[in-house]
Amino acid sequence: MGGKWSTFLGMKADPLFDFSGRTVLVTGGSRGLGREMVLAFARRGADAVIVSRRAESCEAVAREVEALGRRAWPLPCNVSRWEALDRLVEDAWSAAGGIDILVNNAGSSPLAPSSLETPEALFDKVVALNFKAPFRLMSLVGSRMAAGAGGSIVNISSTGAIRPQPELAPYAGAKAALNAVTEAFAREYAPNVRVNAIMPGRFLTDISRAWSEEDRRNAAVALARSGEPEEIVTAALYLASPASGFTTGSVIRVDGGMS
Repeated sequence: MGGKWSTFLGMKADPLFDFSGRTVLVTGGSRGLGREMVLAFARRGADAVIVSRRAESCEAVAREVEALGRRAWPLPCNVSRWEALDRLVEDAWSAAGGIDILVNNAGSSPLAPSSLETPEALFDKVVALNFKAPFRLMSLVGSRMAAGAGGSIVNISSTGAIRPQPELAPYAGAKAALNAVTEAFAREYAPNVRVNAIMPGRFLTDISRAWSEEDRRNAAVALARSGEPEEIVTAALYLASPASGFTTGSVIRVDGGMS
């Protein structure tokens, strides 16, 4: 997106959104909304731990972060594997010296022909990535933050949690569960750690290339369009920054005005 958004994304950081000396860890950080958030934080001074399954994808975004003058650590990991997350957090702490901001962004929403025909393996895969992974990462990272200098956690949920469709029932359920535990963790790790969530609507990331033209247009929402990936950035920056210091346990919709 050009114009004002290009100016905003490249501008010098406002003091309220200065992340110099802080480190952000973003899961699903190698593409789509995750990549946009990694680069937005880096442009405002943050170092970044980039997590996704493919090492080469993490490394590519790490090079982009380093080109902005920030440090970056590509840490490939399948976050849906519970046992892999302990090692991921240990490696991130060892490499970066700590995590100040955690963005649980990794997710997937495969379709099923019906609830009856949903295979158990598909159900378990969806729940593991969209709910179990952020739950475990919040536990591991949030407990360390709470015992240390504090921090901020931002969960990327979905409007599917409140507008569920039958073919996406496991995904919608997992995201609704993520919304619920966002408040639980906000209470558990207060006051040093703030935990919030963003519920995005339709965004034109790489996955949208498989959508129909009607879905891409997204005419049913108030703004009559889909979002551009960079339009998620402002919400993430706000929730991670001191500007939202009195905001925790909240779930913010960024969906173009879905009814």
